[in-house]
Amino acid sequence: MDLRLSVLDQSPIPEGFGGADALRNSIDLARLADELGYHRYWVAEHHGTPGLASASPEALIGPIAAATPRIRVGSGGVMLPHYSPLKVAETFSALAGLFPGRIDLGLGRAPGTDPITTFALQRDRREASPDDFPQQMAELLGYLNDDLPADHPFVRLAATLPGLPERPEPWLLGSSPQSGIWAAELGLPYAFADFINSDGASIAAQYRADSERPVLGVATWAICADTEEEAQRLASSSLMMMRLLHQGRLIAVPPVEKALRFMSSEGSPPSPRERRRRAIIGDPEQVRASLESVAHEYGADELMVVTITHDHEARRRSYELIAEAFALGSAASVGASSRDGV
Repeated sequence: MDLRLSVLDQSPIPEGFGGADALRNSIDLARLADELGYHRYWVAEHHGTPGLASASPEALIGPIAAATPRIRVGSGGVMLPHYSPLKVAETFSALAGLFPGRIDLGLGRAPGTDPITTFALQRDRREASPDDFPQQMAELLGYLNDDLPADHPFVRLAATLPGLPERPEPWLLGSSPQSGIWAAELGLPYAFADFINSDGASIAAQYRADSERPVLGVATWAICADTEEEAQRLASSSLMMMRLLHQGRLIAVPPVEKALRFMSSEGSPPSPRERRRRAIIGDPEQVRASLESVAHEYGADELMVVTITHDHEARRRSYELIAEAFALGSAASVGASSRDGV
C-alpha cells in the first residue's frame, strides 16, 4: 500500500521513573523514528496525569526538531480551548521559522484532562470558559493565512508573526462526527483518533466526501514484538493503565510482571469502553496486516502509531519492527545495527 507511517507520542512515564526521563525518551524515540523513515512525529497534550509527560507539546517540538534532520514534527495536538489563538499562532510561527517545512500544528477541542484540571488551566476562573472552538479556529487560521477580515480588530497582527514567511501546516484532530464536519468545512487535513474511538470509518468517509481535497490520517494503538506472545506481555502495561483509568485511578505505566498479576486477578470482563478501543498486538507480520486493514477501513493516507510500554527499549523495538515490516527508509540497516550493539 502507498501508505505513510508516523508516530504519535504521549511521552509515557514508566513506574520507577520521572517525567524528565519520559521527555528524554521522547527525544530519543524521535531520533529513531527519523532514522527509520517515519513521515512525522507528533507530541500529544495531556494534563494532570502521573502516566504521561506530554503536558506541553509546543515546548517539546523544538528540541525534537533540533535533534532530527528530516522528519516532520508537530502537535497531536494543541488543545485550543486552553489558549488564545494569537499565542498559538505566534508559537507555531516561531517553530516554523526555525524549522522550515517541517512543523505541523494539530489542533483539538478536547480538554486532554479532567474537569478540575481544565479549570486550573484557565487564566480567568470566575466562570467556565465559553465553548467557542469554531470562533477560535477561525481567528487562528486568519492569523496563519493572513486573511482576517479587513475590519477585524486584530487584523494587523497577522503580519507580525515571528516566523514569517514560514508557516506551520494546520490539521484538525478529532474522534467524533463534528470534528470531521469542521475539517471539511475549513479545508484542513483531518487526523482521526481511532485509539479513542475505533468506530470512526463512517466519520472518515463523510469527511472525504465533503472535503474538496481530503487528507486523512488515522492514529491507532499498536504494540509489535518479535513474537505475538512477547507483544501480548508488553501490552499488559497499557491494559492495566486503561482498566484503572476507567475506574478513575491514574497511574504511571506499570512494569509487565506487575501488570500481568493485576490483569490475572481481575475477574471482570473488559468494560464496553475498553472493548471499543482497538488493540493491534502481535509480531511484525500480524501488525502490518492489521495496520493495513485499519488504513483500508478508513481510506487513510497515513497511519499514526501510538505505542506505550513500560520499557523504553521495548517501545523503540516496536517501532523498529513496524518500520522493517513496511520497509520504511533504511529500517533494515538501522535494525541490524541496533541488534548488533552498534
